[in-house]
Amino acid sequence: MSIEMESNNGGDLFLEASNAIDNLYNIRDNFFTEKPDEKRAKLQQEYDICLGLLDSIPQEHRKSPIQRARYEYLQGKVLDVFADYKKEAEDHLSKAVKLNPSLVDAWLSLGDCFWKKGDLLSAKNCFVLALSKVGQDKKILCQLSMLERKMAQGSQNQAEAIEQSIRHAKLAIKLDVKYGDSWYNLGNAYLTSFFVSGAWDHSKLQLALKAYQNAEKDEKMKTNPDLYYNCAIVNRYLENYERALNRFEAAASIDPGLRALKEVQKMVNILDKIENSLKEQTKSKRLASHASSLSYASSLAAVSSNPSHKWMTIDLLNEGLNKEVAVSGKVLFFIKHDDVAPLYYVVCDVKQACFVLSLYGIRDTAVLFFSFILVYSPNGRWIKEGDEVSLLDTWFRRNDISWKGKAYQFSSIRVDFLQQVLVNGKALHASQAIGTSICAQHKQP
Repeated sequence: MSIEMESNNGGDLFLEASNAIDNLYNIRDNFFTEKPDEKRAKLQQEYDICLGLLDSIPQEHRKSPIQRARYEYLQGKVLDVFADYKKEAEDHLSKAVKLNPSLVDAWLSLGDCFWKKGDLLSAKNCFVLALSKVGQDKKILCQLSMLERKMAQGSQNQAEAIEQSIRHAKLAIKLDVKYGDSWYNLGNAYLTSFFVSGAWDHSKLQLALKAYQNAEKDEKMKTNPDLYYNCAIVNRYLENYERALNRFEAAASIDPGLRALKEVQKMVNILDKIENSLKEQTKSKRLASHASSLSYASSLAAVSSNPSHKWMTIDLLNEGLNKEVAVSGKVLFFIKHDDVAPLYYVVCDVKQACFVLSLYGIRDTAVLFFSFILVYSPNGRWIKEGDEVSLLDTWFRRNDISWKGKAYQFSSIRVDFLQQVLVNGKALHASQAIGTSICAQHKQP
């Protein structure tokens, strides 16, 4: 056999191993099942095949620094496929970049390995070095953007770190506007920024939605359940209930183990409770007495403490934000549900018009999980049945929701901050506000 034929044979073996490793990672990223053991078994089977293929590459095809670097990289990549950190994977990948510092894929894999290890600074150094080797690269920029959001947790310059994450996500998009992963990453960055900046700027949620919608245009992203799940989370937070339900269902159809159907059921339960509560209260003989018991003193207190506001009943409100408007009502009922935010109340105004009040800025017991974000709410309920509430600068909506043949129609007012609420004519104390924090989940590249 000639030297050229031997070289070609070695190249074929490397190519065969590379293709098998691509399949291994495709199983990791795109094979979904309700049974974790089933996926792990499938991964283990392909893992063993990949290691066998690498072992079959003759020693003579691993002699040169370039060949050896490629071999070490592939070996390390196989070992790093599982979620847990492996020192052996780090060792192989470290050898690969020492033998061939221009092997960008090895720098990326080594960075991901360090990430699993919890050594975020070393992970960032790997991604930065990879960029220095090839210039701008969309996949590296996406990895760096993700890592920066992780590194923002607990840092003193959290907002600055998230803005840097957004900048790198945008740079990735400029390199390829059709690459769905970049848009998905940008959506996650905006969603994180929303909570870091105090969960008040809904324009950031709209930017997140736009990014997710652009991500969906990439056919490859249609198998990413997290894209649909995170999109559902944003829509739910914006109280776009029907869109949220559709996105949760789409996520569940891809990955049954994501428990997105549980989120669908929770939302449907809330909507059913809202519907039933409104029916009960509107039929109640006590509704007129509740409405008549509303004191104009509370309304006057709201207006006098905010002279630029004028008092209105809900029939006069515009869809969307009603600036410099105060709405007063009697709390009729607290709607208990499985989620923790928002707090839902049935309220009536002086004209006996009932509406749903959703509060996002008041303390209550629980922890809320948003795919990669945690919102903590300590103990205490500060608004009770029978209280009079005055609501300032509220967001008003006439909801018309259709789901599985059932229709839900109701008016709602959304309040995001305790400064927008007076209870029995008194402002709530600052200690009753909800704080937010970030818990980013490391998604494998």
